[in-house]
This record gives sequence, structure tokens and C-alpha cells, in this order.
Amino acid sequence: MKKYLIYIIILVLGIVIGKFALSGEQTQEHSHTETTEKSTMWTCSMHPQIMQPEAGDCPICGMDLIPAQESTTELASNEFRMSKNAMALANIETTKISEGTASDTALKLTGTIEANEKTNATQTAHFGGRIEKLYVNFTGEEVRKGQRIALIYSPELVTTQQELLTALRMKTSQPELYKAVRNKLKLWKLSEQQIQQIESSKKVANQFPIYASVSGVVTEKMVEEGNHVMEGGALFKVSNLNTVWASFDAYENQIATLKKGDVITITTNANPDVKIPAKITFIDPVLNTNTRTVAVKVELDNRNQDLKPGMFVTGILDTKVSKNTTLTIPKSAILWTGKRSLVYVKKVASEPVFEAREITLGKSSGENYEVVSGLNPEDEIVINGAFTVDAAAQLQGKKSMMNRDEAATTKETEAVLTFDATFEKAFHPSIKAYLELKDALVQSDATLAATKSEAFRKALEQITVAKRQQINDYWAIIHKTSKRINQNVSIEKQRESFQIISDEMITLLKNFKTFDQQLTIQFCPMADDNKGAYWVSNEQQIRNPYFGDAMLTCGSVVKTLSTGN
Repeated sequence: MKKYLIYIIILVLGIVIGKFALSGEQTQEHSHTETTEKSTMWTCSMHPQIMQPEAGDCPICGMDLIPAQESTTELASNEFRMSKNAMALANIETTKISEGTASDTALKLTGTIEANEKTNATQTAHFGGRIEKLYVNFTGEEVRKGQRIALIYSPELVTTQQELLTALRMKTSQPELYKAVRNKLKLWKLSEQQIQQIESSKKVANQFPIYASVSGVVTEKMVEEGNHVMEGGALFKVSNLNTVWASFDAYENQIATLKKGDVITITTNANPDVKIPAKITFIDPVLNTNTRTVAVKVELDNRNQDLKPGMFVTGILDTKVSKNTTLTIPKSAILWTGKRSLVYVKKVASEPVFEAREITLGKSSGENYEVVSGLNPEDEIVINGAFTVDAAAQLQGKKSMMNRDEAATTKETEAVLTFDATFEKAFHPSIKAYLELKDALVQSDATLAATKSEAFRKALEQITVAKRQQINDYWAIIHKTSKRINQNVSIEKQRESFQIISDEMITLLKNFKTFDQQLTIQFCPMADDNKGAYWVSNEQQIRNPYFGDAMLTCGSVVKTLSTGN
């Protein structure tokens, strides 16, 4: 009996011990599972800014979330990470930047052959009338000086011939009249021989020829037979093609390397093996604001007529830059926004961590740009997919094309002004009126903007002359410019004037010590033809006055103005 009792006790103890052991193992497993699940974060391959503690769908694109890759790398304020899947899907490529030498920086310009403006001339009609016959009938036809080019019936010339025959009979009694009529015919380019022919035949000619006054090639025919022309009216445009211009377009960043007299080697598409050595003849002093280029012209000898106006040409110029090595990057790596040039640098070799870097570019050479500042040798940059990387930076609130550091948007040199409290208080109504003008431009309402501009101007005029002396120059510019925002101009012109007003207002308000409301300085990099423009707002939310609904939220807050600023 005791034997069975011992077996029963051992069995019970075994069950109890086993139960406790199993419970501990389950608790440990459960704890381990919780820890694992708790430590795993889920992200989207296309939107790496999405981080969720559990699996699911991306709230932006709906794709399945994937486990986020853990990294021990601590990121700086402007650095951000992309997932490897996102990089693969966007086909993002990076490379280490290289160094080039002066031999790589020969400047290549493209252009066309043009008629030499110095040899251009317009053939005119010496007297008015109807064109009875044209002897030059098409563009490209060559004419020689003294060649008959047209036959004209001129009622006025017929009348003057009759006056000449009358004056001829009165030549003895009224020699001055006779002389005046003859001179009149000479002013119409009739030769002495033609005048004598009229006098000897005593007959009035109904038609008179016009002779070419210059030699060259007809580049434009401006009349047809049967047309009426006035005295001095244009018949043809003629150009002497014994010399022509090779006209090139040089971009802004190439201007510094060019000067009059520089040697340039020119080739044409028609004869690419023939190299024409020449020197730069002319550099346009005015920049074309539409193309951001200047015209560079080279005068070429063309007595053999091989160079035809309209031909495409290429010019190679040795820029002779410093013999020191220079950093060069491919054009595909660069993002341009206004005056800024931006590239994305891969900060960690083993991980997809990036940072936006503003750089200063030098000369263009083929498919590359020289980097003046902003990058170092061996920096790894994005050369394909830069726009996708920039989009990721914007979504994560990092420095990008649209988002800039506040320091970068602050003017290097700002006016330092001192105002007393009474002046600042007197100026507050003008600030309120300015904000109402800004809101009208946000609505793209030109009529309302004109009304608000007038109200703004009246608020400015309420400031007494004595107080106005503190900001006399600024006040004058703002007041005068506000008059341009009126009913007679387009909304685009109104916005151009508003930009001038805003720049002056910002200069003033940055020196204020007190405000009756919180104000922000906001910036849009796309305004003013991508040069960027600022404005003042009384709210943090972006409401763009330079584009309205077209790009309502384009921009960012760059500075907050408040009491004690």
C-alpha cells in the first residue's frame, strides 16, 4: 500500500513540476514574441516617411507595408533615409564625382550662319507710283549696283516732267524756276542724261526705271508687280554675302570665359572636316531674358560663297582656365530651382542615406558641369532619379528644392533701421492694408487688388510727414509702386509691383520691435520666373499671392516676426 502511495505522490509532483516548467516556457516565448513584434516597424517602399508599428497598407499609395530596415546610423537634421526597395523601383543611381583638367574644359558653342548686318541694305523706290514691271523676281537673286530692277508709273513724276517742259520755255525769264524743277527730278534719282532726254524730245515719259543702289543678294522681296509704293517705300532687302556672321548663343555661366578677339575654331555641318580659324568679333552687351543667353558673333570671309545663311555651325573655344584640377559632375545630377543648383549626396556608403547640397556651378563642358564649390572629391552623388530623391526629402520635411534652410533664405546684407514706438504704431494700419492687398492677389482678383492697393496707398498717406521722414525713401518707393496696381494692368503686372512692395515692407518690418499681430515672411522659389520672391503674411499656412489657385501652397515660412524680434 505504501508502495502505491509513493508512486501516486511522485506522479503528482511530476505533473505539477511539468506544468510550472511549461508555463515558464510559454511565458518566455510570449515575452519574446511581444518584444519582437514591438521592435518591428513597418514602412512603404515608395514612401519611406511612413512608419507604423504593425503590418498593413500605405495610407498614401495603398501598397503593402514592409518591415523597416534597422540602422544604427544616427541621422543629422537634413539627412534622410530611403528604403532599398524604393531606390530599386525608382532606378536611383549614384557615383563618386571625378576630377578633370583644363584640357576637358574647352568651350563648345552652337549657332548659325547669318547675313552680316553691316552689309545689309534696303532698296527703296525713289518716287511713288505703281510697279509696272519687276526685273528681280525672287529671293536669292544676285543684283549689281546700277542694274535696272523695276519699272514704275508715277503720276507725280509725269506732272513734274510737264512742269519741266513749261519751265524750259520760260528758262530765260525765270531761270530759278527752271533750276528748281530740274533739282526736283534729280532728288528722285533721275540722271542728267534722263533729264536732257526729256528736254530734247519734249515728250513726257509715263514709266521710269529704278536702278539698284547696292550690290548683293536679295534676302527678302517685299513687293509684287501691280503694287503701289510710296516714295522711299521698300522694294527689296539686299545683303552682300562676301562676309557673313557665325552667330552663337552663350549661356550666363559661360560669359566670363569669353572676350572679344578670342580665337575660335568653326566647323559647319555641311563640311565638318573643314576647320575655319577666326576671332570673336562681337559679344552682345545685353542678355536675352527669355533664353538667358548672349549673342556671340564672328565675322567670316565668304568670297567663295561656301557659307550660306541658315547653316548650322559649331565653335570650339579654348577657355584656358586654371591648370588646377576641377571637380566635374554630369548634368543629370543637377536640380535647378531659380538661382539655386542642387545635388543629392549619399552620406553613408553602406546605407541609402542622402542629403541635399547646394552647389555653385562653373563652366559647361559637353554633358558635364564644373563645380566651383559645394562638393568635395570622392563625394557620392545621385546621377539618376534625383527628382524621386527630392520628392522623398520634401515628404520628410528635409532640405530640398522647395524647402530651404532659413539662413539660406535670409539676405546677406540687410538694412539696419531704428524706429520709435509712435512710428511703429502709426504704421500698423499700413501693414493691415498690405495684408488685404496680398489676399486679393491670392484670389487672383485684379479688380479687388486695384481697390485694395488704393486703400493701402491711403493708409500710407495717413502717416504724418514728420513720422514719414524715418522711412522717406522706402515710403516713396512703396507709395509710387502701389499706383501700378490698378484697373488698367493685368494680374501678372500687379503681382510684379507687389513683389517690389513686399521687398521694401520686409526690410522695414524686420526692424520693428512691436507688432499688433504675429507675422511671417514667406518665400516661393518658383515666383519671378524661378528667381524666387518673398511676401508677408499673418498666418503660418501658405497662400501664394504670386500664383493664386495655380500654385496656392507653393512656398514656405522662412521667418516669424513678433514682438521682441
